[in-house]
Amino acid sequence: MKPIRILLSALFSAAACACFSPLFAQQGAVGFDRVTVAPDGSMMKVGMELDLRALDVPSNRAVVLTPRLVNGADSLCLQSVGVYGRRRYFYHERNGLGALGTEGDLVLRASKLGGEPVSYRAEVPYAEWMNGARLVVRRSDCGCCQRVLAQEETVLGGYRKVVYVPHFVYVRPEAEAVKERHLEGRAFIDFPVNRTEIRPDYRGNRQELAKIRATIDSVRNDADITVKALAIKGFASPEGSWASNARLAEGRTGALKRYVSDYYHFAPGFIAVSWEPEDWEGLRRFVEASGLEHRAEILAIIDAGGDPDARERKIRAAYPAEYRYLLDNCYPALRHSDYRIDYVIRSYTDAGEIRRLIRTRPQRLSLAEFFFAAQQMEPGSEEFNGAFETCVRMYPSDPTANLNAANAAMAKGDLKSAAAYLARAGATPEALYARGVCATLGKDYEAAEPLFREAAAGGVAEAAEALAQLAELKTQP
Repeated sequence: MKPIRILLSALFSAAACACFSPLFAQQGAVGFDRVTVAPDGSMMKVGMELDLRALDVPSNRAVVLTPRLVNGADSLCLQSVGVYGRRRYFYHERNGLGALGTEGDLVLRASKLGGEPVSYRAEVPYAEWMNGARLVVRRSDCGCCQRVLAQEETVLGGYRKVVYVPHFVYVRPEAEAVKERHLEGRAFIDFPVNRTEIRPDYRGNRQELAKIRATIDSVRNDADITVKALAIKGFASPEGSWASNARLAEGRTGALKRYVSDYYHFAPGFIAVSWEPEDWEGLRRFVEASGLEHRAEILAIIDAGGDPDARERKIRAAYPAEYRYLLDNCYPALRHSDYRIDYVIRSYTDAGEIRRLIRTRPQRLSLAEFFFAAQQMEPGSEEFNGAFETCVRMYPSDPTANLNAANAAMAKGDLKSAAAYLARAGATPEALYARGVCATLGKDYEAAEPLFREAAAGGVAEAAEALAQLAELKTQP
């Protein structure tokens, strides 16, 4: 199996939010305490306590503090705080101006600050660029006419949401050299007592024979399929002697072979036949699943082995009522003919044709063909995920099919289905890695770490990055 790496962002991700701000910062005579930067619903909220007690502002000057959110080329100024000397304060009061001549800013009179810190709160609509933004406070010392005499900036902290972005490792299945398949069926052909010739109009034979023909026709008339062989095995019930049942099973199986061969004109040797005089395995399954009073005792007789005629007589003699029940309700089903058709499906190499077959006849496709078509699809798209989901329905016990289906389920946020697939995905390094991804998306970081470590030791390169992301996630509150 060859893994293929596809990076997909899950529709939902394990994430941790962090306000990476110091508890206290100083900018000259201004102190900033209890700084918070965090989203709340659709709003980004900023808060802090301003310690302005040591700030000395001359009467005709002002100190303006302007918090800003900055992330690269993106920035946004928040409400400013102006600390004014006496004369500048009254001037702004008379003219109804804010800290920098704009409305909505907070204007404080330096001489009236007192000893308590000033609580600052601001909120703005949240935008994606704010993830990773720094909170910067610009201090402007202003003279007359708002002329800036000095200016400095201090970074107080910021906000960053740590998002786990999984790298899903899809595994390329081994290609089949020949796509060999088979169909199996069971028919219940009725025969008159002690007779071996088939009478199509006898009891339900017409329907049973039509069922066999329909199974053969479903593959024989398909241009993409080559039928290779047909096998028939006949069974009789334990009623009567073993020798008589052996004769009936052989004769009746031969009769069915002749019927099918004559109908289709198959070449000699195309149909292989075998028979079993008495279907004791079928009898045992029926008794084990039944509610018979002496179920355990009858099972013990069946399992004892030895002469089948003696066992059958013992059940009849020891438990006559239950024997009659078996005779009426079980034995008819033990007289059956099982058939198997072996065939080969041609290989498909055109991605467009395979994509159509995924929708219409997915049972014709191999694991490798599903994978080949998926590589031509948009990763994470509905068609891409659907291809792997259909594949695992066709191959429900295959570990590779389950692993890839688990990745597709995780990519769209369906962790419940992913966990079910991963239970059947085997124990390869890629499967361990996928279980680590599933645990991380479910925020079970303790379970994820050893899985990633074992996957990394097994050669999954993506596991090292996953461990680095996991370490960052675990440090966040």
